[in-house]
Amino acid sequence: MPQLFGHPRGLTILFFTEMWERFCYYGMRGLLVLYLTKSLLQGDTQAFAIYGAYTALVYMAPVIGGKIADNILGYRIAVMLGAILMAIGEFLILGNSETWLYIGMAAIIVGNGYFKANISTLVGKLYKPDDPRRDSGFTIFYIGVNLGSLLATLIIVWVGERFGFKYGFGLAGIGMLLGLLIFRAGQKHFKHVSSPPNPKKLHSKVFGPFTQLQLTVILSFLVIPLLYLLIKYNSIVGILLVLTLLYVGYLLIKEGVKGGNILRDRMIIFIILCLFNILFWALFEQAGSSLTLFADRSVDRNVFGLFEMTAGQTQFFNPFFIILMGSLFSVLWTKLSEKNMNPSIPAKFGYGMILLGIGYLITYFGKYTHNEAYLVPLWIIVGIYFFHTVGELFISPIGLSMVTKLAPERMSATLMGCWYLSYSGSNFLAGQLAKLTGANSDTSIVPAEASAVLPSTAESLFRYIDVYTVFGLISVGVGIIVVIASPRLNKLMHGIR
Repeated sequence: MPQLFGHPRGLTILFFTEMWERFCYYGMRGLLVLYLTKSLLQGDTQAFAIYGAYTALVYMAPVIGGKIADNILGYRIAVMLGAILMAIGEFLILGNSETWLYIGMAAIIVGNGYFKANISTLVGKLYKPDDPRRDSGFTIFYIGVNLGSLLATLIIVWVGERFGFKYGFGLAGIGMLLGLLIFRAGQKHFKHVSSPPNPKKLHSKVFGPFTQLQLTVILSFLVIPLLYLLIKYNSIVGILLVLTLLYVGYLLIKEGVKGGNILRDRMIIFIILCLFNILFWALFEQAGSSLTLFADRSVDRNVFGLFEMTAGQTQFFNPFFIILMGSLFSVLWTKLSEKNMNPSIPAKFGYGMILLGIGYLITYFGKYTHNEAYLVPLWIIVGIYFFHTVGELFISPIGLSMVTKLAPERMSATLMGCWYLSYSGSNFLAGQLAKLTGANSDTSIVPAEASAVLPSTAESLFRYIDVYTVFGLISVGVGIIVVIASPRLNKLMHGIR
């Protein structure tokens, strides 16, 4: 297999494909709550509910997308179909109404279902199961995720807030098309591990004049109206999510029992780590919702007197720190493994939770550092994102690598889809937790009336600080418990590190 910088050449193609897909996704996400509250005039509570339902469905979709790739499409075709649907979704949002927004979001959800789990699975398939470069490869891949996010906050969010949201959404769609072109051009480097399980059947007629491939594409588009309704009536998503999580948990345990004691234990630890993952990301994913409005209303965003960041651009610090430190962590894990000092996967989850909590506890200093307008200095939100980012590096790339190690060959994309289902649960929970910041809930206000129903700047600031302090204490407490329990939890992995 061709190598580049000590890794399969296919990793480079997947790196840039994922970078542009994340440019698309995070650009849209960075603008979403601001678009809902400032352009469509939704109240904060309703905006958080829509945001939570949308991001939950985005991460729920890979459960199905992974299974379809495993059994029908193969990973290469699934990724390309997903990219096309996501680009279409971004361009539909340009209709500039609530209806077109929901239809566009629905198309992005379907596209993400095909794209997200399967491109991560492809990264894992570039390496043999016992290849020590695997964790390093996933960390490099994760830098691509965050490079796309950084470019999204610097370009798409800035363009959307300064010149009009439609220009931001349009740029996001163009970014996704660039990712598709890169993937298509470099497919020879991973074609051998991404083919459909049964190519002949895929192109055979299965329903009237339609082949299996054509029927899958048609059904994918027909799912869009259903997702539109779920976004519109978003309280249903929570019920659907709980039922899905219970069903998937049952299936994993069932498969584990059938596969013997080792597979059973690995499925148990997988489920346990999924639950911790839900809590971590529910607190982390305030970035796109309550932390963005916190930056908008309670942070002095002036940068050394030179310029003022937009509220959405404060999300820039997370991908910036990932890129700054990601390669260091990639080397760190390899060096620690060589010295037999690399912490176990459960221990890394615990440390990540503690670091996340420290980030939120930084907001407590805002009680003593705010100015006369009750705006806290920019370093408060920089500190939040710094510790959240370090915590993320202990969990997210390691979690992706863990899934590819735990999964039997026949369940690789399915298990990756289940991992993203935990992100789905966390994003829905994040939307509910955001409401605790005490934001305005009126969904029919006009701009002239908005100031009358929003809390005062002082009240708003201290509410944010109190809620984020509680988040921090919970996260640190859970993290300490996980670190203490990590030796027992690690036994369930049966040698996987």
